[in-house]
Amino acid sequence: MLLGSARASLTQLTEASMRSSVRVLFVCLLVSLSVLTAPAQPGTTQAAVAQSFTSDDPVIRTIWDEGVERSQIYELGQVMMDLIGPRLTGSPGMARANDWSVAKYAEWGIEAYKEQYGTWRGWERGISHVDLISPRVRSLEGMAAAWSPATEGPVEAEVVILADAGNSVAFESWLPEVSGKFVLISRPETNCRPQDNVEWFARPETLARINEERRQAVAAWRQREENTGVDRQVLPERLEAAGAAGIIRSQWSAGWGVNKIFGTRAERAPVFDLSCEAYGLVFRLAENGQEPVLRVNAEARFLGEVPVFNTIARIPGSAQPEEFVILGGHYDSWDGSSGALDNGTGAVAVMEAMRILKAAVPNPRRTIIGALWNGEEQGLNGSRAFVEDHPEILDRTHVVFNSDHGTGPVTFIPMQGFAAAGGYFGDWLARVPSEYADQVTLEIPGSPESGGTDHASFLCAGVPAFSFHVGAGRSGEVSTSSNRWDTSIYTWHTNRDSFDKIIFEDLRDDAVMTAMLVYLASEDPEIMPRDRRMMTEGAEWPKCRSPARSSAESNR
Repeated sequence: MLLGSARASLTQLTEASMRSSVRVLFVCLLVSLSVLTAPAQPGTTQAAVAQSFTSDDPVIRTIWDEGVERSQIYELGQVMMDLIGPRLTGSPGMARANDWSVAKYAEWGIEAYKEQYGTWRGWERGISHVDLISPRVRSLEGMAAAWSPATEGPVEAEVVILADAGNSVAFESWLPEVSGKFVLISRPETNCRPQDNVEWFARPETLARINEERRQAVAAWRQREENTGVDRQVLPERLEAAGAAGIIRSQWSAGWGVNKIFGTRAERAPVFDLSCEAYGLVFRLAENGQEPVLRVNAEARFLGEVPVFNTIARIPGSAQPEEFVILGGHYDSWDGSSGALDNGTGAVAVMEAMRILKAAVPNPRRTIIGALWNGEEQGLNGSRAFVEDHPEILDRTHVVFNSDHGTGPVTFIPMQGFAAAGGYFGDWLARVPSEYADQVTLEIPGSPESGGTDHASFLCAGVPAFSFHVGAGRSGEVSTSSNRWDTSIYTWHTNRDSFDKIIFEDLRDDAVMTAMLVYLASEDPEIMPRDRRMMTEGAEWPKCRSPARSSAESNR
């Protein structure tokens, strides 16, 4: 079969080659070089070095001028990440973010509104602190988990380690020992050095020892958890019911000073995440019978079940207003830090692209929707609800673009199993400046992704939806979940996902290229065909899942 369409000069691919990931680099002709002298902004180079326009389309140049010379990327990012801060679903921070984005869109002359898709448990983080007070005194690096109960003042208690019980009966017999104590429920790391650091400096025999110790420790702790007979997701609740004073855990992110910070469903006992080093210290003291005592203080407020919203912005179409191009990215975040790269940068790119489009393309052919999804971190709930609630939009959607890739230039876009997608992207990329297009590799035809981020909510419904990636794609050199900025280790869901990690010239260029792609898609004469690739044996197109419309419907 033919891949793509006659709309672009793509090489015909055999059916056999379609079954593997194919890279197609679109090399655009150098037409002209122009050095722009945009005023420098904090965190960015003075301007993109030189721009090679491969099209005489004046709108492409207008988008470029608006996005580079009058960029608002830095200001949007600073307010979103520093002033508003993290945007945990159901938190006042998320509510402030929704209100601010609607107001900002109105300032730009863009219609925008909050669309409720359900409710979630409301919770507001306060100050949290944990100290070792015996056998010596030391303040420990750590924080309360999202949705953790408060302590109602400082609580001092001894520490016990999750029992190495031989079976569930022995575990139940041990449970009374947790009453009034802090329980350590995570495996301690054998060392808190990143693997690349160990591989670089250690002697071969030392490296072998460290790797073997870690392998054995992982296996032994997994067996310890299984022997409890309790699912690890609900283990904190089981310990809470047995009278534990609190739960202490640690999920090291395999880098210097970084931990993953997630949530809890505990209702009485506070849940704390400690750094790799702090957790290891407390664990060793307890393991060696040295009787550590912790003082914990956690302030927080539960706010009941509160309404949760997506922010939806629209630039109405002029010729075909009943057809749509959707640009989206999730707005919510975990709150261990500021939610900068996951996914503040994506939300900023969506807002900036919409601002640019309003200025450069005030009357697009199709209606352009800019969506800031909520509840992505709890299972794509905001975007899944939109798909479920708006079949009239899905039936008439040309294409969906999703921005959720952290920081760095867009370099990889899978075609998600849509046979015609490569042809459309080929045409679009051939018309954007080559400094952008030449970095992009397309995976053709690709396979539909069932989750991970919000484009999957549309894919399962058969809507052409595509997510932007950074890094080396699926080459085996660098996975799609990582890249040269070490996102998966240092910022993804971590306590270090802060404003300072944003590379602003890359984010500016992402927003500009995204605006160009949205514009070009909005002007296409026909919507993208929804013909799907032939799936490999045993593989199926993903099935849609209903969103969790309330916290009671979710196990997260």
